[in-house]
Amino acid sequence: MAAAEFSNETLRKLCTEDQLALLDAIDKLRLQGLSNYVSLPQIIVCGDQSSGKSSVLEALSGVSFPIKSNLCTRFPTELVLRRAPHSSARVSIIPHESRTESEQLALQSFREELSGFDALPDLIESAKLAMGITPHRAFAQDILRVEITGPDRPHLTIVDLPGLIHSETRHQTRSDVQLVQDLVKGYMKEPRCIILAVVSAKNDFANQVVLKLAREADEDGNRTLGVITKPDTLVPGGESERMYLSLAQNHQVVFRHGWHVLKNMDSEKGAWTHAERNESEALFFSAGSWNALPSSSRGIEKLRYRLSRVLLGQIASELPGLMAEMDNITKSSKARLDELGFPRSSLREQRAYLLQVSHVVQMLVTTSICGHYDNKDRFFEDAMTAQGYKQRLRAIIQNANDDFAEEMRTQGRYHKIDADDRIITREAFVAHIEQVMNRNRGCELPGTFNPLLVRELFREQSRPWESIVRHHVRAVWNAACDFMAIVIKFAADGATAKLLKHEVMDPAMKRIWEGMSSKVLELLNPHHNGHPITYDTHFVDKLVELRQVRRQKEIEAVFCQFFKDASKNPFQVHIHGPQNLVDLARRLATSAGTDVKRAAANDLLDCLHAYYETALKRFIDDVAVEVIEGQLVAALRNILSPTSIFDMSPDQVARIAGETEEVRAEREQLERQLEVLSNGLETCKRFAGLRLSGDSVLVPAEPRTHRAPTSHGETDDEAEQARDSGRDTPKSEAPDSS
Repeated sequence: MAAAEFSNETLRKLCTEDQLALLDAIDKLRLQGLSNYVSLPQIIVCGDQSSGKSSVLEALSGVSFPIKSNLCTRFPTELVLRRAPHSSARVSIIPHESRTESEQLALQSFREELSGFDALPDLIESAKLAMGITPHRAFAQDILRVEITGPDRPHLTIVDLPGLIHSETRHQTRSDVQLVQDLVKGYMKEPRCIILAVVSAKNDFANQVVLKLAREADEDGNRTLGVITKPDTLVPGGESERMYLSLAQNHQVVFRHGWHVLKNMDSEKGAWTHAERNESEALFFSAGSWNALPSSSRGIEKLRYRLSRVLLGQIASELPGLMAEMDNITKSSKARLDELGFPRSSLREQRAYLLQVSHVVQMLVTTSICGHYDNKDRFFEDAMTAQGYKQRLRAIIQNANDDFAEEMRTQGRYHKIDADDRIITREAFVAHIEQVMNRNRGCELPGTFNPLLVRELFREQSRPWESIVRHHVRAVWNAACDFMAIVIKFAADGATAKLLKHEVMDPAMKRIWEGMSSKVLELLNPHHNGHPITYDTHFVDKLVELRQVRRQKEIEAVFCQFFKDASKNPFQVHIHGPQNLVDLARRLATSAGTDVKRAAANDLLDCLHAYYETALKRFIDDVAVEVIEGQLVAALRNILSPTSIFDMSPDQVARIAGETEEVRAEREQLERQLEVLSNGLETCKRFAGLRLSGDSVLVPAEPRTHRAPTSHGETDDEAEQARDSGRDTPKSEAPDSS
């Protein structure tokens, strides 16, 4: 094939002047790196090995590629055509992410300038060597990027992919088969990618892998355009030719954009120019069965026009979705950048960051322990969720204190009179008290009790208190630990939060626990070891109440017995009334009994009950006020105070708030991403609301009803556009617009 110099005319036919503005914008976004974050429209050439893909690419672009019958594309070749003040050509390699760091650096250093296209085949061979393609390594996932610029260049990206392999051979292993399939699938699945599915007429199209993969990636065929190559290899009038004619008419495998037929030159027949190629193609389609196809679906000139419209239409239709996707990524990137906070390379920046975290922590701690669960900081979640309840520390404390008070009232007594467990009747308890009195006799007079026995009995009766209060205090402390961990995780980035928890929160919470435990012992000590002391009038009131109740029961028993005896003679009360009243009075007077020890034991039990009730209320309140509020709640505000931040050593500040290499890299990547996305959005906004109309003209979009494609893939709208542009579109013609 003859060498080709830079030619504007061949490449310019890929797009008209009306399209350049929009295509220039998309190419600008691609050059800025937007394709790293969102899918941008581009054309990919796919097909089975030896299907003629590279010939199609050369015919479209006017750029010479190695097209020998015994060679095939060994890596993706990305041809980037863009407009610039000066003409130039650059060739570089984009290493695949699977490469090692040293390999990536070596491949990135492969950059060459070209003065003409004639040197491109030799340069591709050099690139193959750089990528390490040998008989033992047939394919590479690295990308050869060929950038061609000039003042009249169109803006277009065309990617030629390695040919799909049917089966392994001596030089192409099973892993090569899978590698190429995965590579092609990766490009095909990009939702804004135009797929040029190239099939060779030399083989049955039903057996060509490219159609199966294209259908999987583009199920409805909306972004695929089929290309048939090598029609000159078919026997004229034969069955195979009829099948391929039917395929070209969009009858066998239906694509929205239909099919196109090309006749490329045979690389085995020596060198030829692009003019000779086009003349040979036109001569072939001027006669025979292929002449029955509409002119718009055969030949390279028509393919350039169709492809230009398909790509431009794809860009115009995808702009709203592209902008929405960029907007969503922008929001998530900003949110992540906010989580990372300000850069923290210096000690001043690191301490300032910790002060900012301290402010947020103190604010959230204060609002939660005060019960102000407003969500202006997006911290408090739904209270009905587990996470939302953990954030409401005051609610947890209040509920826990209520449960503690109830448990103390119901489970706090060691001896429960008439209860389900540790059951003891009053008589048995009084008998137990008598034994205690006998074993602890002092100088008290008969019928009285030693006041110190109240302490002994109370110590025994309040034995469960310590277990109950420790369980309660531990539960509230655990809830506070969970709450503080949630607050710190919310206020700081992940790495800083982890270190703050380990170096600041955990030691502080441990000290708080020690203070709470010490205060619990302090509160229990007077109840277990001190003498019962109270000046609460409730004690006297309760003691009087208990004695009155006990005396009332004794009197009720006397009355019941008296009237039971009297009922044996119904007239006795009336006939001998005075005598019986005297008897009743005598019985009432002696109802207290003559057993002075039993009477003293009953008095002691009443005194124990009255004091227990008084002490219980005081202890419940003391635990809530002095342990929970005094030792825990009050200390939470100071765990990460500004003072504690200033007291940190420089080493500790750097260790906690200093950014890791990963965080710095992520921040830089996010900032670059936001810059690219911001520029991309601004660029796309200039073209938002436009649609393709007529002969490549962009006009404001209007609501249109969807119209189904014709049997050849063209919609009524497209036919209307063709009529607007003055182009003849017979009913049998295949589509040539998007």
